[in-house]
Formats: sequence, structure tokens, C-alpha cells
Amino acid sequence: MEEETIITAALSTLASPQLTDLTSSILSLTLHHHSRLSSLLCSPSLFSLALHHLHSLSLAHKTLLVAKYLLSSLHHLTRHFHPPTLIPPHPTTTIKHRDLDAALLLIFLCDVHQESPEILKTPRTGWREGLRKHYSKTVLRRSSVGVHYGGVLLPYVEMVIRCWRFVGVMAGCAVKEGREVAAAPAAVVALPAVEVRGGGGECVICREKMGGGRDVCELPCEHLFHWMCILPWLKKTNTCPCCRFQLPTEDVFCEIERLWSALIKIGDGALSGNARDGC
Repeated sequence: MEEETIITAALSTLASPQLTDLTSSILSLTLHHHSRLSSLLCSPSLFSLALHHLHSLSLAHKTLLVAKYLLSSLHHLTRHFHPPTLIPPHPTTTIKHRDLDAALLLIFLCDVHQESPEILKTPRTGWREGLRKHYSKTVLRRSSVGVHYGGVLLPYVEMVIRCWRFVGVMAGCAVKEGREVAAAPAAVVALPAVEVRGGGGECVICREKMGGGRDVCELPCEHLFHWMCILPWLKKTNTCPCCRFQLPTEDVFCEIERLWSALIKIGDGALSGNARDGC
């Protein structure tokens, strides 16, 4: 699978302590999600509530549900690749407990539909028991892999890829690259002011020189702009006027595209480097 290879290559660029930390945190998160899903499948009342909530959602809301779960997973997977000043996800991109349960159940139902569709062809009153047995077999099979890097990270990466494809198909143009959105206010507020030294360069927005000794705005890509120029710009788009570096946004689908693209770029770079080393 090409995407799995690229993401694995990106993770291979992390230092050993970072990879160990990521593996441990993903293991903890995976166990937490397994516990929540197991509780749903073992409790008739909890399962009924989660299934009812899921059925009450429109297709668009189901897609947004999986998108928020995917975004949360991508934030977790890419946290060591962020700039030093890590901006937390905006509340509109985080997922609530009830929605988390519904997302876990929906993703599991999609997996069951692929692996054992006969379970979902029975009356809904018998779904819980069939799903519980299938889940138990799945957990036992995966637990035999172990908890080393591959045993933890690879299933997580596979889950992220499945969610990415689901959201891409269901959301259509909402996740396509190039859709402009404003930078998140929290990301803009976190931008540092730096003093221009020497003669100062040109602000590419207004085409005027940035005077020495004056405070200007520095983006994470290290490009400098007049504050009065960059602030209106970032209210319209989250990209740097010079290099198209992307700041975080409050749009779930654009955040998915931003983090996914960054991860793929790192992975492609790692694979290209390996290919050159092998020549």
C-alpha cells in the first residue's frame, strides 16, 4: 500500500526518543478506544444509545463525525512534526465523548461490512452479540502481534488511511487541496513579533521596505511581514504569501488536508533520500 509506505517512511525520520514516545502514547490511546468500544458492545443500553445516535445523524454529519475523529488521530500522529510552538486544536475540531463513541462504532461497522458483512444482514436486535464476538476475535488476533513499534503504529496508520479514504469519498470537494480558509485566530495570536535588523527586506504584500528596528510579524516559515499587512491577509487565507506554508485553521476538512499533506511530504522526502542513498 503506497500511502502506508509513505507514512511509515515519515515516521522513520523521527528520533528514537520521539518514536518511543509516539508509540507509547498511541498504545495508550488505542487501549482507551478499545475499552470504550468494548463497553458499548458489552452493554445493551450503551449500544442502543450509540446506535440510535448514529442513525439520527445525516450522511453529512456522519462524514463530519469521522472527519473529526480522523483530525484528532492526525494531530496525534503528527505532533512531533509540528513547529516548536504547538497550537492546540480549536474546539470546533475536537470530538466530544458521545461523538467519539458514535465514531468508533461507525468505523467498526464499516470494518465489519468489509470483513464479515453477514453480521449486518441479520435483524438489528441481534447485531450487538454478533459484533461483540467479531470484535473479540479481532482484538485477540491483533494482540498477538505484540506492542513493539510495528504492532502499535501500523494498525494505527492503517486506521488513519481508512478514515482518510472514507472522508475523501463522502466529503468530495470539502477535502480537496486549494480551498482557501482563514488562519485560526489562536494560530495568528501565537505568531511572534521580531525586530528587523540591518537594512530590512521588502514586505511582499505592500511592496514597501521593512524599516530596521521596527517590530514585524514572523511566520513559522521564517518569512517576515508588516503586522498591518499580514493580519488582513490571514483573515482570508491561512497560507504564507511567499512560500504557501499553511497555518492551522478552524475548518475540519482543511486541517485534515494540511496535516495529511505535511505528513506525505515528509514521507516522500524520506523515500527519495533512501533511493539516492541506495544508488
